[in-house]
Amino acid sequence: IDDISLDVRSNEFVVILGPGQSGKSTLLRIIAGLETPTTGTVSLDGKEVAGPGADRGLVFQSYMLFPWKTVLGNVELGPKLRNVARKERREIAAHYINLVGLKGFEKHYPHQLSGGMKQRVGIARALAMEPKVLLMDEPFGALDALTREKMNLELLRIWKESGKTIVFVTHGISEAVFLGTRVIVFRAGPARMADN
Repeated sequence: IDDISLDVRSNEFVVILGPGQSGKSTLLRIIAGLETPTTGTVSLDGKEVAGPGADRGLVFQSYMLFPWKTVLGNVELGPKLRNVARKERREIAAHYINLVGLKGFEKHYPHQLSGGMKQRVGIARALAMEPKVLLMDEPFGALDALTREKMNLELLRIWKESGKTIVFVTHGISEAVFLGTRVIVFRAGPARMADN
């Protein structure tokens, strides 16, 4: 990717829109700290991003849930890795499970859930890390059209209730326009932002 300069404000819902192979996911991975830019920098609250961190939660298109863990076990994993006491991490997990609309499914395993429910678990797990920014890489791309539409509505509700900053990658124009407070368009070819 080349010539990318982007500021994201707190509590903003920024959508990065563009065709396949335009660099959208690469940019998201750089923001997440999973890839290192050859030039330039990424900073969050004035601090340079030097690798993955708990201040950035990432939700992928594939669910990436641990099949041997329940919904509760998957969601409380982040707080557990941060050595949060069991009672407190259960409260954190319960809050986000409720926020994504899965209350009552805490003891279910991933194989017992629909695709949309699995993605909700992924969102709850990322939110349970209590990141400043939620990064979402085409999270609803594998879902059928009706479930995707429902998940878009749910995501807007979650965003409003959580007050998180979201950077969301998609190649769907209608999805971008529906979700974003601001849409950044990548064009095909060598990845560059379109002049807006």
